[in-house]
Amino acid sequence: MSELKSLCFVGLISLTDPPREAVPDSVMKCLTAGVKVIMVTGDQAITATAIARQVNIIKADSKTVEEVMEERGCSWEDAFPHAEAVVITGTRLMEACKAEEGRPEAEKGKTLERWLQKEEIVFARTTPAQKLIIVKGNQDLGRIVAVTGDGVNDSPAIKKADIGIAMGITGSDVAKDAADMILLSDDFSNIVIGIEEGRKIFDNLKKSICYTLTSNIPEIWPFLSLIIFRLPLPLSTVLILTIDLGTDIITAISFGHELGELDIMSRQPRRVTDHMVTR
Repeated sequence: MSELKSLCFVGLISLTDPPREAVPDSVMKCLTAGVKVIMVTGDQAITATAIARQVNIIKADSKTVEEVMEERGCSWEDAFPHAEAVVITGTRLMEACKAEEGRPEAEKGKTLERWLQKEEIVFARTTPAQKLIIVKGNQDLGRIVAVTGDGVNDSPAIKKADIGIAMGITGSDVAKDAADMILLSDDFSNIVIGIEEGRKIFDNLKKSICYTLTSNIPEIWPFLSLIIFRLPLPLSTVLILTIDLGTDIITAISFGHELGELDIMSRQPRRVTDHMVTR
C-alpha cells in the first residue's frame, strides 16, 4: 500500500469502438423489410445495450427488462412481459438450459423460445456453444437464420446457420471456410444491399417466366387444336420459331434488367413454401 501511495496520477485513457455510420440505417432497412436483427456479442451487457441503442437494434424509447425492474422494483421474470427489449447474458441462457434438462424433449427450449419472441433482442457475454444454441433456437421457430461474424469463436454459429456470412478483410480463415458468403468490404450495409438485389432478381425472373408462359400458350393452342379437334394449322413451325426468336427471347431477357419495385424493401420475406412459378 505504501508503494501505491507514492504513485503520481498522470492521466486517464479511454478507448471507444463505435459502429460504422451506415449500420443504423441498414438495421432500419432490415426491420422495414421484415428481417429481424439480433445482436450476439461477447461484450458485457451494459456495453452491448449501449451499442444496440446506437444502431437501432434497441429503439431509443424502448425499455429493457433491467430498466423495468428498477422502475417497478420487481423480479426479472415479472418485468419481462412489460419490457420492449431484452438483454440476455450467456450465464442466464445456460441457467435456463440447465433448468430444462430433466424435462421431456418437446418442452426443452421453451424459455429461449419465449425470449426470442421479443422484437428487440441482445445476447451478451456469449460463448461459441451458446451462439449455437441461439441459432438452433431461431431455426426451431421456423426462421431462416443468417449469421455474420469474423472470429474463430463465430465459426460454429456461421456453419450452423442457414446463411453463413464472414468478413473478408478482418475475418479469420476459419470463419471464411465455414461461411457461405464473404463480405469483401466488411460492411453490414452490404448485407442489406444483397437482400435488395436478391429480391429484385427473384421479381425479374417471375416477370420473365410470366411473359414467356403468356406468349407461348397462345402459340401451342394451334397444335393442340390440330391434334384434338383436327382443325387446320394456322401457324407453321418455322413461323412460330420466328416469333420466338424475334420477339419472345429479347423481351424476356429485358425483364432481367428491370429496376426494383418501389416497395421491394417494405415487403415481408417470402415463405419457404412460396415458389417462383405459382398459379
